[in-house]
Amino acid sequence: MNKIIRRVITILPALLLQVLWLTVLFHWLAPWAALINAILSVLSLLFVLYLITKQEESTYKILWLLVIFTFPLPGALLYLIFGNKRTTRPLQKKLDKAGPLPKDTADTAPLYEALAAENKRLAQTFRLVENKTGFVPHANQSAKYYSLGDKMFPDMLEELKKAKRFIFVEYFIIENGLMWDSMVEILAEKAKQGVDVRVMYDDLGSISTYTKNDAEELRKKGIRCVSFNPLILIKGTLNCRDHRKMLIIDGKTAFSGGVNLADEYINQIEKHGHWKDIGFRLTGEAVGNYLRMFAQFWNAFADDRIPDEYLTENLSEDPADADGLILSYYDSPLGSDAVSNELYIDLLSQARETAWFFTPYLMPGSALLDAFVRAARRGVDVRIIMPGIPDKKLVYRMSRSFYPVLVEAGVKIYEYTPGFVHAKACLVDGIVGTVGTVNLDYRSLFLHFENNSLFYRASLLDHLKADFLETQEKCAERTPDTINMSFGKWLLDGVLRIFTPLC
Repeated sequence: MNKIIRRVITILPALLLQVLWLTVLFHWLAPWAALINAILSVLSLLFVLYLITKQEESTYKILWLLVIFTFPLPGALLYLIFGNKRTTRPLQKKLDKAGPLPKDTADTAPLYEALAAENKRLAQTFRLVENKTGFVPHANQSAKYYSLGDKMFPDMLEELKKAKRFIFVEYFIIENGLMWDSMVEILAEKAKQGVDVRVMYDDLGSISTYTKNDAEELRKKGIRCVSFNPLILIKGTLNCRDHRKMLIIDGKTAFSGGVNLADEYINQIEKHGHWKDIGFRLTGEAVGNYLRMFAQFWNAFADDRIPDEYLTENLSEDPADADGLILSYYDSPLGSDAVSNELYIDLLSQARETAWFFTPYLMPGSALLDAFVRAARRGVDVRIIMPGIPDKKLVYRMSRSFYPVLVEAGVKIYEYTPGFVHAKACLVDGIVGTVGTVNLDYRSLFLHFENNSLFYRASLLDHLKADFLETQEKCAERTPDTINMSFGKWLLDGVLRIFTPLC
């Protein structure tokens, strides 16, 4: 809380200065109010036409159109500061300045040939993700699925103890407690042994849980530490958060999924009932994609670089031991393509029998919502598991506002009665699916940096399927009879749906 108060005090003078400037400006321009109003009306119309012709999510456009129509000048200024992708250029410049990484030399031709022979349409999907992200598929040599953060945590500690060269940690939330303190103890010991230990966390995500003093304590232990996109002033990159979650050890092992480094994620403390989260551990050459994700960010936002030799070592194993395919990538709000959003639409369009999703938040854009509806209407068994106990009540209410149209189309929605679901995954026809950090809401799909792994015919998907069915047994299904759509709720839902891009 003290950290939040300090940040507010820091930002407040800048906000007051902006308000003062606008007040003086409007007072000085008062004699020409009629002329200015006419000019603003014309400019607002032009601005609206500009928004309409942009290739952007329609829900997002509607929100900004309402704001600009209601408050022409302030609305246009707010859009230019927060709504326009051009305001993300400072982050893009950092990434560009860091320079390219050594090229991934993996030979993907045999993988694509084999996949196309089985499923040409899915091979096109993998190729599209590669083209849009720059990350290539690999043979999945080993991927262990964890149905709870509680089960993943002990393995994380054991793998940390084995580190010999480097440990890279990147998470949205870090909070002192049993989980993080246990990890820091090992990280500090490894740093003493000469292991290269680096930690990156999101400044806003950890604003109430991790301070500059905490980061400085890490540095004193020989651990390099960087905060992503520090919240210093209100700026256009405020919404561009590092929601990624990854632990990489020696380039040979990687952990990822929905689990942050805080005690509720391993059910050591209870915040919203039982915390249902999932994750996985990778080994083999597929770890290279996560290593490159971390290196891109570290090179861009830290003062030193990841040595290139970390990225050029041959980590391949015997292809005969391959367990399906994996393509790990990260989403970026800096480009024009919302990769995970398009991927889920694509997978739903290919689904023949089943399409199952874990998500803590359900606020899809119009295109993804339509994809869910169309899949269900043509007979696909579409299921979504949601929390039974919310972590954010307003966001939960917004998520529930999407229930009626989905349930009416035939989508089955289940709420996890023991507590909160933080898992993020999808499984289509039992053969292809994702596990990662991507929620089904606007922030995750369009505004945040996220990481995701797309699996094909990997045994991990069998474990995901079993876990989904087991979790479903602990859920209550939301049927038309249990969705009470009174006029008041209908009106509230309509208003909330307008503002879902902000949540």
